[in-house]
Amino acid sequence: MSLRPELPRPRMLNRTLAVVATAVTLVAGAAPAALAATSGSGPATFRTAVRAPAEARVSAAVLDLDAGGRTPAVYGDDAPYDTASIVKVDILASLLLHARDHQRSLTARESALAQLMIRDSDNDAANALWHSIGGAPGLASANKRLGLTSTTPGTAGRWGLTRTTAGDQIRLLSTVFGPGPTPLDTASRNRIASLMTQISADQSWGVSAAADAGWALKNGWLERTTTGRWDINSVGRVTSRGHHYLVAVLSNGNASMPDGVQLVERAARTAVTTTAAH
Repeated sequence: MSLRPELPRPRMLNRTLAVVATAVTLVAGAAPAALAATSGSGPATFRTAVRAPAEARVSAAVLDLDAGGRTPAVYGDDAPYDTASIVKVDILASLLLHARDHQRSLTARESALAQLMIRDSDNDAANALWHSIGGAPGLASANKRLGLTSTTPGTAGRWGLTRTTAGDQIRLLSTVFGPGPTPLDTASRNRIASLMTQISADQSWGVSAAADAGWALKNGWLERTTTGRWDINSVGRVTSRGHHYLVAVLSNGNASMPDGVQLVERAARTAVTTTAAH
């Protein structure tokens, strides 16, 4: 079933993949300093490097967690894209912040919904948790605390039409996998990181293409009603040649889902390889 963006709530197609668990050492604390985005390569150069079709648009951002910096390299134009299902990581982070504010753990129902939302990319679960966090205003409030600066929540229940940039997705990933203190406590960070390694069997595509060891990810995919073209996104943490990288790749205008997946994987490999070389 294809997603129709004008419907009250987006319905993302579910595809899932086998996973390799990765250990994460986490530190809780205050809000992170805002991450600035630096240019890795311009839009034309990056498009050529990843062989992007004329109708497709693609951007990537990478942060080497072992290099000691806090500024991601950005490849392509760091402009906003619709998130599709990658926003589910943001929804979960917001839910965990909300629970911590009220000095409580997630309920059994919330925990089950969170697992379905991340592991299976279940949209009914996302709808329920979107309501739990207070919808768009709740996500916006949480994102301000998480240090996101370029993410605009979807309206009228259309969480999959949240707009974000690759650079802002690195900011979000840093609150889960980064070395510094973040508004998320250790248990919350571990929960998100663990679920991102438990993705269902056929979702191994995406930023994992840049890994030669462990990875954790969340993908998003959305067929546009008006054009029939696809938004394909992937965000996560990968290990390559002993270094740990946060990677976000966003794309739209893809002729098909397989075409978009291939573009995202080429972009992930190119961005990580280029970052490692510098």
